[in-house]
Amino acid sequence: MKIIDWYIIKKFVSTYVFAILAMTIIIIVFDTSEKIDDFVTKQAPLESIIFDYYINFVPFLVNTFSALFTFIAVIFFTSKMAGHTEIVAMLSNGISMARIMRPYLIIAFLIAGFNCYLANFVIPSASARRYNFETKYIKSAYQNRDKNIHRQIQPGNFAYFENFNVRNQTAYNFSLESVADNKLQSKLTSSEAVWDTAQNAWHVSRYVMRIFTDSGEVVQRGDALDTAISFTGKDLSVRVNKIIETMSYGELNDYIAMLELQGATNVNEVLIEKHKRVAYPMASIILAVIGVAMSSRKMRGGMGLHIGLGVGLSFAYVLFQRFSEMFVQGDLLSPAVALWVPNILFMVVAIWLYKATPK
Repeated sequence: MKIIDWYIIKKFVSTYVFAILAMTIIIIVFDTSEKIDDFVTKQAPLESIIFDYYINFVPFLVNTFSALFTFIAVIFFTSKMAGHTEIVAMLSNGISMARIMRPYLIIAFLIAGFNCYLANFVIPSASARRYNFETKYIKSAYQNRDKNIHRQIQPGNFAYFENFNVRNQTAYNFSLESVADNKLQSKLTSSEAVWDTAQNAWHVSRYVMRIFTDSGEVVQRGDALDTAISFTGKDLSVRVNKIIETMSYGELNDYIAMLELQGATNVNEVLIEKHKRVAYPMASIILAVIGVAMSSRKMRGGMGLHIGLGVGLSFAYVLFQRFSEMFVQGDLLSPAVALWVPNILFMVVAIWLYKATPK
């Protein structure tokens, strides 16, 4: 590490941190003004507002805007360096463009790694605390409006609910079927099943159990029965996007495996979240290279033109990512392909701009 490396790193880090902090403060101020009535009406304690809501909101904001402000930070201070002919002086003294790029890449990789860690291990637990606060003091409780819910609990075991009431944790017109060798072995039916959070089991009332054997059918009736299946009331009580946002990377993989086993239709939504947590942080590296390539030369429009072009390119990247997610939801692309295609294409753009940069 030379003096020039520390010079660029210092400018990069200070500009990036200032931009992220400024944006975070602005968003928190606007968010507070929007939600102040809810805080006052529902008498949210100041301590909870600060430590349960906003402290847990900050990691999400940092991760969301990190790539954009990495790009803006690079363009901002590199344009100033180019305007003061500092880049020209470096090149004139025999420093190659690749060598100038080194400190930029070091910080960009550190930012990407930090964001990846935030997305997979810090934000999930922070989001869980924030959502608990929102449910209690801001938003009304979630109501599950799904009808005719089918789930494969494990191979050969299938559960069905006509509907589910979140408030009393009750599934109506419940049935549990066991199938082996394409033959129905047993079927449990009940007018309702209540999720017992204390025992982590479904409490079935007024049930009928039909057992099918080679010699005939056996019918059993009863008033109450507890059954433990790998499907909880929480799975029906919270929006899917809220559930997956509170899971760490390992928990997300386990949840995907469970959904695939159940034959759920929303597996792609969870796969998008999984790949997004790695693909989005990598954008910081790509946009940093593009930012250096665009702003390291003097242009007639100066810093304003650099920033304008940079912001436009950043929003193009974000829109491309959103369109890719739509292709996944339409079953046109797999989540892995859709989430990484924008990074690959913009990496090609970054390499082309770098090659075209005057050396």
